[in-house]
Amino acid sequence: MKPVSEQMAIIRQGCQEIIREEELAARLEKARATGTPLRVKAGFDPTAPDLHLGHTVLIQKLKNFQDLGHQVIFLIGDFTGLIGDPSGKSETRPPLTEEQVKANAATYERQIFKILDPDKTLIDFNSRWMKPMAAQDLIRLAARHTVARMLEREDFHKRYTSQTPISIHEFLYPLIQGYDSVALKADVELGGTDQTFNLLVGRDLQREYGQQPQVVITLPLLEGLDGVQKMSKSLGNYVGIDEPAKEMFGKLMSISDDLMMRYYALLTDITPDALSRLKDDLASGAKHPRQVKEDLAKAMVARYHSQAAADHEAQEFIRVLRERELPEEIEGETRYWSEHVKINLNIQAYSQTTFEVKVNMFWLPRLLFDLGLSKSTSEARRLITQGGVQVDGEKVTDANMELAAGKTYLLQVGKRRFKRVTLLD
Repeated sequence: MKPVSEQMAIIRQGCQEIIREEELAARLEKARATGTPLRVKAGFDPTAPDLHLGHTVLIQKLKNFQDLGHQVIFLIGDFTGLIGDPSGKSETRPPLTEEQVKANAATYERQIFKILDPDKTLIDFNSRWMKPMAAQDLIRLAARHTVARMLEREDFHKRYTSQTPISIHEFLYPLIQGYDSVALKADVELGGTDQTFNLLVGRDLQREYGQQPQVVITLPLLEGLDGVQKMSKSLGNYVGIDEPAKEMFGKLMSISDDLMMRYYALLTDITPDALSRLKDDLASGAKHPRQVKEDLAKAMVARYHSQAAADHEAQEFIRVLRERELPEEIEGETRYWSEHVKINLNIQAYSQTTFEVKVNMFWLPRLLFDLGLSKSTSEARRLITQGGVQVDGEKVTDANMELAAGKTYLLQVGKRRFKRVTLLD
């Protein structure tokens, strides 16, 4: 293992807080002297099927510990996921079904190895020790914490003082997350800044069970593409690590210049000194923000896909946006029967209206939705009226536009999404 001073410098980078640094240094010194690696834990509830760049802030720090020779534990909260993490929530969060949790957990196991070494990573599930726990054991666990302490937590306190309901099961979440550290005998636990209370409960419970309390390391929360709220799939402001290279590159090129520097700091391996120099170069005009953003997008695509994919998407970006050319690859031509669209319109879109379907005409918003170019017909209408849709290279703004059957059209949504479709009689 590296000297403790070198390990501490690597671990500190990008962290919000270490509780307590002197304890971490002592544990690292002991690990180095004995050759026994630290057990470093981070938990992830499988609340959605895909991991996004916000999750990777924690996972990259796990990778730092892994590279330093320590045992990394990627804990999937398949039991806590059934409760629903109340952290930062203003109301009771609906729990997931066991089927949803299992399906989402399966995708996590595959995606984390885009970052972590599969041969050096321990994956565990907190249902392993929670499901066998009897009711009396859970009562004994609950007896080790107080309601007063729970209400010290900011989100619980706000809900209590505003008379917003707090369900009893929500108090169990921090206890179970804390008990995870007892079950795993964790030396270190990582979490976002919104998890600080839960992580400290883990320290308290380890003391209660006669263990040395874990070191708590918190990391900043990554803002989503909007630059305001935390990256979240439910908010639609995320970049999934498993989504196509084209989507990842395009989303990252859409972020603001200020957010770009935040992403460099939290998502890349750039050192603080190099980040400072980069900011100076941008301020002086020595580097153009667009090129710096392109470098960021390439780095992320290379990490989660390949360098070849990153180079290709950068070239496509230049072709489509700078040179105003069509992309080299347009999604394969789709053929549509007008009768099929008539049925879709009648049954799915207009069952409550008297809209008259023209058999040989295709309503553009519905067509964009059917082709996967919009999430809904409402979104398609909004994109059209805002000037974000082109048909055969011409911008359209009429949300009621219809396309005639018997022709092939090139549809474009935004700057980088194209699809060719043939509408058949």
